[in-house]
Amino acid sequence: MTDVLLDPQTNPHATYALDPARVRALAALATATGEERRLTTPLTGGPLATLNLSTVDDVDAACASARSAQTAWAARPLKERTAIVLRYHDLVLANRSELLDLIQLESGKARRHAFEEIADVAICSRHYARNAAQYLKPKRRGPGAFPGLSQAVESYLPKGVIGIVSPWNYPLSLSITDAIPALIAGNAVVLRPDLLGSLTALAGAELLYRAGLPREVFQIVLGPGSSIGQAVLDRADYVCYTGSTSTGRRVAESVAPRLVGYSMELGGKNSMYVAADANVHRSVEIAVRGAFSSAGQLCISHERLLVHTDIYDRFVPAFVAAVKEMRLGTELSFGFDMGSLISADQLKTVTEHVEDARAHGAEVLAGGRARPDIGPFVYEPTVLTGVTEAMTCRNEETFGPVLSIYRVNSDEEAIELANDTEYGLNAAVLTRSVRRGREIAGQIRAGTVNINEGYAAAWASIGAPMGGMKASGVGRRHGREGILKYTEPQNVTAQRIIGFGAPPGVSDELYAEFLTVSLRAMKRLGIR
Repeated sequence: MTDVLLDPQTNPHATYALDPARVRALAALATATGEERRLTTPLTGGPLATLNLSTVDDVDAACASARSAQTAWAARPLKERTAIVLRYHDLVLANRSELLDLIQLESGKARRHAFEEIADVAICSRHYARNAAQYLKPKRRGPGAFPGLSQAVESYLPKGVIGIVSPWNYPLSLSITDAIPALIAGNAVVLRPDLLGSLTALAGAELLYRAGLPREVFQIVLGPGSSIGQAVLDRADYVCYTGSTSTGRRVAESVAPRLVGYSMELGGKNSMYVAADANVHRSVEIAVRGAFSSAGQLCISHERLLVHTDIYDRFVPAFVAAVKEMRLGTELSFGFDMGSLISADQLKTVTEHVEDARAHGAEVLAGGRARPDIGPFVYEPTVLTGVTEAMTCRNEETFGPVLSIYRVNSDEEAIELANDTEYGLNAAVLTRSVRRGREIAGQIRAGTVNINEGYAAAWASIGAPMGGMKASGVGRRHGREGILKYTEPQNVTAQRIIGFGAPPGVSDELYAEFLTVSLRAMKRLGIR
C-alpha cells in the first residue's frame, strides 16, 4: 500500500506516498462528487492523498439508495447476513498490514495501538455473527392478562437507515464496529467518517463488500460534520454518534424534532485508582498503557491517576521512570510505545493545557514539551502533579498524552475524586483483591470500570455494554443493547377463546367482580 520515500526518523520532512491507483479505487467507494480536498499525514505533515468531498445531494442519493436496498437486505436469512460478517472477520485479519499502514498514516498513532483496531473489528464481527441469532430471536412474553389465553411474542424489526457519524481517533474501529450489528439486524447504514480517517474507513468498507455485503446497504459520504455529517443525521431513522460532549448535545437537539432515537459515546475525564495493596510493577505497566495509548487520544484513556498514600512514594518514581523510557516514533513499524497527535489543533490544545498548569504552579514530573524532531505534532507523554481547580486540565478533557497524579488517603477519597467530574465514561481500579476492586467500582459513576487494566478489558468484553454516564453519553454499544438499539421491538399478541369484553348476558358489574376475584387468585398463585 505504501511506498516509504524517506525515513521520517532521520528526516522530519519525509513523505509517505500512496499508490494513486489504490487511492482512486478507495475513493470510488464513496458517494462524493464535490470539491477536492487534500489529506495530509500527521506522521510527517506531508501530503497523503486527494479525495472528493460529498455534497448534500450526494447524501440524499446515498440515503435513497440505502433505503431502497434495505428491505431486500432485511428479507435475507439471518444466516446469510452473519456469514458475510464472518468472512469479513477473516479478510480484516488477512489484510491487516494495509489497514495498519492506513490507520497510522491518518491518525498518527503507534502501530501497536493501530493493531488494537484490527483486533477490535475482528472480535466485534465474530461476537455479533455468533450471537445475533440469540439476540434477535423472537421471544414469548407472558403470561398475559389471561394466562394461557393471551400469547405475546416480542420481535425485533430493523429501524431502516442508520446514520453513523464517526470520529478520527479510531478510524477503523469506530467506522465499522457500530455498523456491524446494525447491518446484521437488517438495517442499511450511511456512514460519515471524519475526513481525517476517510481512507481507513473506505478500506474497511471495501473488505465488507468483498465479503459479500451489497454495496447499496453500506453507503459512505465524506465531508465536514457541520454540513455532511448533519445531512446524514437529518435523514437517518436512527443516529449513532461518537465525539465530543459539546457536539453531542447539538446532535441531540437536531434529531429531537424528528423523534428518532440515538446513541452517543462522548467525552471523558477518566480516573485510574492505584489502591494501597496494588502490585507496583504491574500497576506501572497498566498505568502507562492506560494513559498514553494512541497518544491519549482515546475517550476511555486515563487523564487522572489517583494513588493511595501508602503506596505513593514507591509507585510514582517507578511510574515516572517508565514514562521517561517510552519510545516515541512515527514509523510504519512496530517497536514504538507512542506516536503522534493528529493535528496542529490537537497539539495546540495539549500545549495550552500543560502550560496553563505550569503557570498555576503544577510540577511537570515527565515530558511537558513538543518533539518536532520526531514528528510535527508529537508531544512527549507528560506527567503532572499539584494540579488544582485553577488549572484547565483539572476538569476539561485534554485528549492528549497528559496525566495528572493525585495523592489520596483512602478508598473513599479516591471514589469521591473519581466522581468529581461531569463525565462518567471509564475508570480503573488496581488492587490485588478483585472483590475489593468490585466494591470500589460499584461506587464509581462510570459506564465501564476495569479492575487491574486500564480500558481494554471492558472494551473488549463485547458481550457486555459499553458507554457513558452523565455527560459521557447516551445509550450503549456492544452486547445485547448494541444490536437491539438498531431495532424496533414489536409486540404481537394473539388472544384465544375469550376476549376482554363481558360475555353476552353478563353485566359489566358482574364481569368486573369476576375479574377482581381472578386477579386476586393470580397474585396468591404467584403468577407474574
